Amino acid sequence: MHRLLQDMGREIVRQESPKEPGKRTRLQHHKDSLSVLSEKTGTETIEGLVFNTHMLKIGESLLHPEVTTVINSYEVVFEMEAFARMHNLRLLQLSHVRLVGCYKDFPKRLRWLCWLGFPSESIPSNFPLGSLVALDMRYSKLKQFWQGTKPLRLLKILNLSHSHSLARTPDFLILPNLERLILKHCTSLIQVHESIGYLDRLVFLNLKDCKSLKTLPRNIGLLKFLETLVISGCSNLDGPLELQNMEYLRVLNADGIAIGRLLATTEEVKPWHAFFWPWVSKPIRSPEIAWASLPCSLVSLSLEGCNLPDDAFPRNLNNLFSLKDLNLSRNSICMLPDCIKGFDRLENLELNRCTKLQSLVGLPDVSYLELHHCISLEKISFRSSPYFPRYVGCTQCTKVVEFQDTFRLEPIGKVDTKMVDTLGLFNLESMGNDEVNFFHGLSSNILKCPIQGLYEYGIFSTFVPGGGVPTGWCGNKSTGSSICFIVPSLPNLRIRGLNVCCVYALSNNQDIWWPPPLFIKLSNKSKDLKWIYGPGSFGIPEDGKDMIWFSHWKFGNKLVGGDEVNVSIVVDVGFQVKQCGFKLVYEQEQIMGTQDNNPCSSWPYGFGVDSFIHNESRVIYLYHDRCLHHTYEGLRDDDWRRTECYKNLHEESVEATEQEEAEEYHLTRCNCRWRLPYAKAEMTVMANAQARRWLTLSMS
Repeated sequence: MHRLLQDMGREIVRQESPKEPGKRTRLQHHKDSLSVLSEKTGTETIEGLVFNTHMLKIGESLLHPEVTTVINSYEVVFEMEAFARMHNLRLLQLSHVRLVGCYKDFPKRLRWLCWLGFPSESIPSNFPLGSLVALDMRYSKLKQFWQGTKPLRLLKILNLSHSHSLARTPDFLILPNLERLILKHCTSLIQVHESIGYLDRLVFLNLKDCKSLKTLPRNIGLLKFLETLVISGCSNLDGPLELQNMEYLRVLNADGIAIGRLLATTEEVKPWHAFFWPWVSKPIRSPEIAWASLPCSLVSLSLEGCNLPDDAFPRNLNNLFSLKDLNLSRNSICMLPDCIKGFDRLENLELNRCTKLQSLVGLPDVSYLELHHCISLEKISFRSSPYFPRYVGCTQCTKVVEFQDTFRLEPIGKVDTKMVDTLGLFNLESMGNDEVNFFHGLSSNILKCPIQGLYEYGIFSTFVPGGGVPTGWCGNKSTGSSICFIVPSLPNLRIRGLNVCCVYALSNNQDIWWPPPLFIKLSNKSKDLKWIYGPGSFGIPEDGKDMIWFSHWKFGNKLVGGDEVNVSIVVDVGFQVKQCGFKLVYEQEQIMGTQDNNPCSSWPYGFGVDSFIHNESRVIYLYHDRCLHHTYEGLRDDDWRRTECYKNLHEESVEATEQEEAEEYHLTRCNCRWRLPYAKAEMTVMANAQARRWLTLSMS
């Protein structure tokens, strides 16, 4: 709920009795609650009361004259008599409060009681719990739940989390209608009462971080209506755990547990010499993980930090055909288990901190993929090609050099020589050992590494130290950030691509936003086509030195003789462009024979820039969503440079859109029955011709 709506509701309640808080229906402000409880001015009008000791400021009338005692800075003592006239109290929330007196004065119609830091070792038998639907006593000092024996038939929610002295759960026969049981971080809990198997309505059970708990009742498998079971952090828990009969179990979190002991079948394994001398040794009982015991109803499974190696997984897990969320973070796997490749419904996959993980080949088509701190990971590919998840998190994955069909990095010394020759770079061998500062886009890290070749979206790029456009490009260069030319018509020669060169350096501006986006905007004005490319990874010049960005665009039939072309280099705060240039790459047409004269026939992917289909705005955006997300989210109004960068990238599209909207408005005014199609220029990544979805990278 919005804060303004909350404030408005509180003011409406305050107006019920501006000067006498005890006559209001609800008391939410701690000062008003303190006044009513200490002065015993509560009335039967009150239906809800909230008091949190921690909300009181130090020195703020905590030693109120009517408050009996202050035990310490975290606990206030009131008399039970303060509740004597609150007959209609339904909701009570107390935090670190001690009540003294007889519980006969305590409200008997309470439906929801939240008492954080309950100070007693057990709930007295005369405590009126009969009307409660929800009881929340987190951080209590309870050792025993309740001294009474009368069934609490209305209680549906019981939360005793962080009660560090609680050793045993109650007999659940007195809680026949319990639906949610939360015992998180009860570190002294050693026993769960066996009657838990009779809670037919229990749908949620949380035992997270109950580290002293060693066993669970075997009849816990009778909870066939249980939907969520959380046993993460119960490091001493031993099995076996029978789950196959839990027909409605949808969520199982078992992080940090030796899952082989919980889902185990034991079989005798005889050493080789036992077949010849059986009297020498006894059979060894070796546990095997009984994956088949997991119920087929599971939708979410978390096994983080269970120390699972590659061979712990079976070849298939057909019983988990409904699985949508899987967390295998902090396990010792080196590659993608085969069984995961068959999870057709999987949507979210977490493999964070799998430090031995080297490759993920054949991933199912998940929407969200988290791979943070997988420091050995090198390759990522999906079962469907091409495919792009909605989100990929790769923080600190600095060794990733290949992602599906859109991204590949390799040292320049390993790049195909035909590609290097196409760019006119004949002295790169001498630079093979040179290192540059390189922003690795997938991991959001700046690395010191050898010169890299980047294949991305049908474009090849490399970033090398240098001071100007190479001499072979001298006829086609500009000292500014843009250059315009007419494509010449040459007989028997077909344009295969375009080389673009850019010399840039760090600007003098100290307010550098990292990573400073770097874009090439290429416009074919004759065909009204545009491409905007921003590399996800790029070189960063050293202070006072220049860097050259060489890129080759594989075009096909998108450029022909007579086309008017404009190439612009657009940078944001942090970079400045000194020179740019271009070079057309031709391919001699073969009338006879089948010899391949394509200098880049070894292109790693089956598409080039010409494979992307233009949308209605006639613009193709070839960059990761992260560039614009990082640049424009939280844009300051006074940061004109960022606005200028955006205008430089999109001004033509925006102007065209405004013109079309004006024409549409005019046609509407003329009562025309048809409308001109138009498309807004967006800052998001536009569709791939085949995938129509792009990769969003995490900055976290």
